[in-house]
Amino acid sequence: MDETFSIAITVVAAYVVGATPFGLIIGKTVAGIDIRDAGSGNIGATNVGRTLGAKWGVVVLLLDATKGLLPTLLLPLCLKSGEIQNRELLGVIAGVSTIVGHMFPFWLGFRGGKGVATSLGVVVVLAPWGSLAGLCGFALTVFLTRIIALSSMIAAIAFGVCQMIILAPKPFATEHIALAIFSLAIPLLIIVRHRSNIGRLIRGEEKPFSFASRKPAEN
Repeated sequence: MDETFSIAITVVAAYVVGATPFGLIIGKTVAGIDIRDAGSGNIGATNVGRTLGAKWGVVVLLLDATKGLLPTLLLPLCLKSGEIQNRELLGVIAGVSTIVGHMFPFWLGFRGGKGVATSLGVVVVLAPWGSLAGLCGFALTVFLTRIIALSSMIAAIAFGVCQMIILAPKPFATEHIALAIFSLAIPLLIIVRHRSNIGRLIRGEEKPFSFASRKPAEN
């Protein structure tokens, strides 16, 4: 298959999968609400958990992570890229496209989630040791602060640092340059997407996370 065509198919397919707004779908299906009108207005797992309770927050977390994992894992295999570096490149392209789709879904006016769960699914495929570092950073920060936004940014930073160490001493060598750029760009993008949270953290206004204390009203 022509490499340009493979890349084009990867970008479009991964973006469409990433743009599937599971938080919005769950909110409408379970409680008949638009999750964008509740809590922080975000379509991600954190806001769903705050609004609908722990069970549905976990469901959205798993769905958003899965939509990051599957395109990154399967598209390079389905498109039968021959060289190892090409498979890695297609995996990175699929992962980035999926994350961008989640953050900027075209059918929601390009206003989506912050990409943490979807990024987790992507990096489990592309960089398992880096993803483990990110998970450890997230878990430790949640344990100490219960602030999800801060924990997410710490996880992104931990992932990026770990990956650059793994790829050292030549992280930008030709065979791994796509993964190296990904390992710097995606954490930066996640931090930028949390800029409103950063403002609240600086002002001391960011609230510790807690699940909804009651079930949403039934339809």
